[in-house]
Amino acid sequence: MKVKTKSNKVNKAWLNDHVNDTYVKLAAREGYRARAAYKLKEIDETLGLIRPGHLVVDLGSTPGAWSQYVRRRLSPSGAAAGTLDGTIIALDLLPMEPIEGVIFLQGDFREDEVLARLEAALAGRKADVVVSDMAPNLSGIASADAARISHLVELAIDFSRRHMKPEGALVTKLFHGGAYAELTQLFKANFRTVKPMKPKASRDKSSETFMVGMGLRELDTN
Repeated sequence: MKVKTKSNKVNKAWLNDHVNDTYVKLAAREGYRARAAYKLKEIDETLGLIRPGHLVVDLGSTPGAWSQYVRRRLSPSGAAAGTLDGTIIALDLLPMEPIEGVIFLQGDFREDEVLARLEAALAGRKADVVVSDMAPNLSGIASADAARISHLVELAIDFSRRHMKPEGALVTKLFHGGAYAELTQLFKANFRTVKPMKPKASRDKSSETFMVGMGLRELDTN
């Protein structure tokens, strides 16, 4: 005899919502690995960040939906395969199924050795756009989770300062609550233009939002 628990009900409700989700259906129809592709798509179409010829770095790339979107943006015909006008370097702690034309590096972004491999792949070039969908494994302890989220955002900003063109753009995922206000200020200290965005593809119940920083500020060395 099966006993219905609250957890079972929650899982069933989530699965039902997921299966009937407009963006899940759209992703399946258009060949994206996850509905997250439409979050980046809306941000890009609103702000015009990614263009043919660009070098784009995708941090926290697995399962690859953002890299798939970027790959189509850099294709002269918008195709998922074939000619590619630009470079995409993707990085994640987890493995990722290959995407034609995308350079994938597996490893922990917080480790110097992994960052060194990423720098080697850049081969002295600067990124036009850095996108980061990185998120830590959440513990449920608010203070600890806020610190983990902040650390990943700080790493993405630091990477952008060192490896992105001065006029480039950084897109990162944040969560409301915790260190949101402090991270917003950090963006404003590093970028000339800062735009928070909540794409339609972000679930209403989710506290996630995306922060876009455009144009690096010159740091005051005094």
